[in-house]
Amino acid sequence: MDNRAIAGLLYETADLLEIDNQDSFRIRSYRRAAEAIEALDQQVTELISEPKKLLAVPGIGKGMLSNLQEMLSQGRLQLHAELLGKYRPSMLELLKVQGLGPKTIALIWSAHQVADLDGVERLALEGKIRALPRMGEKHEQKILKAIQDYRRIGGRFLLEGAEIQANKLSEHLSKFDGIDEITPAGSLRRGRETVGDLDVLVTGACCVNDGERRRLLEHIIQLPGLMEVIARGDNKISFRLRSGMQVDVRTLPPDSLGAAMQYFTGSKSHNVALRQRALKMGFTLSEYSLGRLEDNSRVAGAREEEIYAQLKLDYIPPELRENTGEIEAAERAGLPELITETDLQGDVHMHTVATDGRSTIAEMAEAARAHGYKYMAITDHSKNLAFANGLDDRRALEHIQRIREADAEIEGIKIFAGVEVDILPDGELDLSDSVLAEMDLVIASVHSQFNQEAAKMTDRLIRAIENPHTSLIGHPTGRILLRRDAYPFDIDAVLKAAQRNNVAMELNAYPDRLDLCDRHLRMAKERGVKIVINTDSHHTSHLEKIRYGIVQARRAWLGPQDVLNTLPPELFARAMKHVW
Repeated sequence: MDNRAIAGLLYETADLLEIDNQDSFRIRSYRRAAEAIEALDQQVTELISEPKKLLAVPGIGKGMLSNLQEMLSQGRLQLHAELLGKYRPSMLELLKVQGLGPKTIALIWSAHQVADLDGVERLALEGKIRALPRMGEKHEQKILKAIQDYRRIGGRFLLEGAEIQANKLSEHLSKFDGIDEITPAGSLRRGRETVGDLDVLVTGACCVNDGERRRLLEHIIQLPGLMEVIARGDNKISFRLRSGMQVDVRTLPPDSLGAAMQYFTGSKSHNVALRQRALKMGFTLSEYSLGRLEDNSRVAGAREEEIYAQLKLDYIPPELRENTGEIEAAERAGLPELITETDLQGDVHMHTVATDGRSTIAEMAEAARAHGYKYMAITDHSKNLAFANGLDDRRALEHIQRIREADAEIEGIKIFAGVEVDILPDGELDLSDSVLAEMDLVIASVHSQFNQEAAKMTDRLIRAIENPHTSLIGHPTGRILLRRDAYPFDIDAVLKAAQRNNVAMELNAYPDRLDLCDRHLRMAKERGVKIVINTDSHHTSHLEKIRYGIVQARRAWLGPQDVLNTLPPELFARAMKHVW
């Protein structure tokens, strides 16, 4: 057994232990060991005869060493076999469905001996899950919807997850001599909110020598977490990661890198439009080069900029390559100046230990200052979010005082006092007007009653917008990517209300929200509604996630002038009071 197979067996054992309601420490020990083995430079088979070396690996203790010895001598793990005998392998897929946790899966198994997606769906359709302890009709309907959602979004991954995998692959590739550039392409490079698979382009001296290229492909196969090689050719290898994500790695000669980056980055419709333009101009465009039709002579290919220039277009940033008017704009030199992360002067949606955050006011302020911001805001939750220890009127006023004191003490950054106040089902805000009036800014957000009818939700949002204390609407559609759809409402009516009242819309940059989406952001821009890009940070480490919001803003054609937190502190403070 190689490291990949050993780690896979340990991961599956951990999942099965979770279904079996075993001790959480024991479950974590198997996952930690699997992660450690994936990261090993040497094969376990080479180290098993030297137990001290394996015991020196973090995550490998005496008990786990015994498991490894068993796996290598027997080709299996007795505990894993026993759990598979007790349950079934199909249970592992059920864990991926939102709302089907280990306890629910075990409950369904105990009552009906059903352990697969189709079987659980059938039980729910027959009304048999609602009869189980702690279930009920409502929970049953949620399970049905979760299964439908899982089937609809299966094979999609968050932008952040795809980026993490691309970085791990790049780090692995960089250990191989002769590589000049490693470039993720496809929907990751375009910054789409979710990614189906990962395209990575590699070029350098090792890519033009047959022997070195074969050695490079062998090196790629040693990537930790690689589960299955799907296809392998002279210049390309496709494989599947443990997460289920497919990765395609292509090796290229340097003079074709630009053509390949263009070809494998652009959306299908963008590429079709660009190839049609090339043909009309007497060129042929492929993943290898831009050439003349008449004699097939090469015109460009090493750099993307050369290809767009030869086609009489301004360079089109990757985020815009969706065939939504970017080619026409590039032809007339009409592409917008897109926002960059350095344009932002502050992040104004942060939570602290006062509610459900994990950092203090001072820690958040110091992190924001280190990030280069000139201002930030503390915006803890209001009381309606009871599970987050939300603030009532009294605690909110006390919290404002603490924020003001921190602002006076901490140099180099302005700290605004704010709140993320719940929009109640009738559109009222969750704190009294007198308290909201003391805030520098008020983020009004929906955190409950997502199932209201569209007309009622629209009225609810508009009423919140019309409250004179509301500065911006937080994560306006309420969606959580790959887990929860947006609640229904009339986005056009809400944006028009925001424009009338000089209320901004948030682009929540947290990777599982990215709310508003790029399409709604572009609608907001067209209707004159300003945007505030925030991280919704609950820890100092979350501040760096702002880049995912920037990517979505760029996809929506937003420039610095469309985003309020590009303003200096004084002008931003005025904007939060509706003075733009």
